[in-house]
Amino acid sequence: MTPAIVLLHGFTGTGASWRAVVDGLGQSYNALAPDIRGHGSAHDRRPIGWRECVADVVAIAPDRFSLAGYSMGARLALQVALAHPDRVESLLLVSGTAGIADDVERAARREDDAALAQQIEGQDIEAFAARWARQPLFRRQSPEVAAAANADRLRNTPSGLAAALRALGQGEMEPLWSRLGDLRMPATVIAGERDSKFRKLGERLVAGLAGGELVVVPAAGHAVHLEAPAAVSACLERLTGATATQ
Repeated sequence: MTPAIVLLHGFTGTGASWRAVVDGLGQSYNALAPDIRGHGSAHDRRPIGWRECVADVVAIAPDRFSLAGYSMGARLALQVALAHPDRVESLLLVSGTAGIADDVERAARREDDAALAQQIEGQDIEAFAARWARQPLFRRQSPEVAAAANADRLRNTPSGLAAALRALGQGEMEPLWSRLGDLRMPATVIAGERDSKFRKLGERLVAGLAGGELVVVPAAGHAVHLEAPAAVSACLERLTGATATQ
């Protein structure tokens, strides 16, 4: 049976952002990369919430599947794995976190996200995409990677992104750190060498996951699946291969 992998994109992305990773996997996998509510072809799907997005993922997936997520998609992947641990065979988290643990910090992030969402609604998608790309997280991307990321962002709408940020931002997510030990499937956490914040978060994730390992990708920043897709494909192949031999 061809193994299935569901790949979940980050905020401002779409499922198409995984194309290079899927190409690296070849024809040996059934790769599914849906657009999360508020994004791409699902820009107008409502309501948007963690419960609805979890339900969307399990609705398109077979009974057993591996699960990968980047940034916001990594947080959704954790939600899916915790809600359906019997269906998720292995877990790959790229530049992920289990949420903001401090209540005050989380409330401040929720206010910041609400303000940003309002600003997004006041811009066209081209202006917002250019603004988002100027973040330090993406500063050292190659011109080719930056162009591909921008093209993917332009598949979105301001209204969809604003709604997704209000519903799926880190300020709206209950932290999951205390529940990581409930996940018993093999798990790989990937962080870019240049992304010091998410390297530290990756170390914390691995410490909480029963079967976790951390892979730091050299010369990569936050968007590892765009900057080093071959490394992500290789991790997926190794992770799913290990699952198949158990």
